[in-house]
Amino acid sequence: MRKTGKRTPKRAARPKSPPKSASAGSGAKDVDAYLARVPEPARSTLKKMRAVIRSAVPREAVEAISYGIPAFRYKGFLVGYAAFARHCSFFPGSGSILQEYPNELNGLEISKGTIRFSQDQPLPAGLLKRLVKARVEKNRAKKTTL
Repeated sequence: MRKTGKRTPKRAARPKSPPKSASAGSGAKDVDAYLARVPEPARSTLKKMRAVIRSAVPREAVEAISYGIPAFRYKGFLVGYAAFARHCSFFPGSGSILQEYPNELNGLEISKGTIRFSQDQPLPAGLLKRLVKARVEKNRAKKTTL
C-alpha cells in the first residue's frame, strides 16, 4: 500500500459531560451488578473496599467497569479492585505508588501494579485510603494534553 501524503481528517472532539459523583450514573450500577455476581466472602470484602475508596476520592470521581473490573476514574484511571478464584486484588493504577509504602505493604503479596490479599480480609482501611489519596494526587499532577 502506497502512502499518498494525504492526512486523514481529525474527528470532532466530544463535548465533555458534567462531572458526576462516584456513585452516580450507570457505572455504579455496573459495579453493583459485578459485585452481585461475586460469591461470599469476597463480595463483602469488595463492598467494604468500595466504601473506603468512595470516602477517599473527590466528588467528581466516577465508578466504572474498566478491563472487566470495578474501577474509579478521576482525571484518568484511578484505582481498581476485583475478586478472583482464590484472592482479591487492588490495582492502584501505578506501580510507583506501591514503592512509596514499603513498610505498610510488608507481608502482602505484591506485584508490579497489584496488591493481592485474602478474600475474607480486606486491606486495612487506613492503608487503602492513603493509597487512593496518593493516586488522586498523582492524577491531579498529570499534565493535560489536548
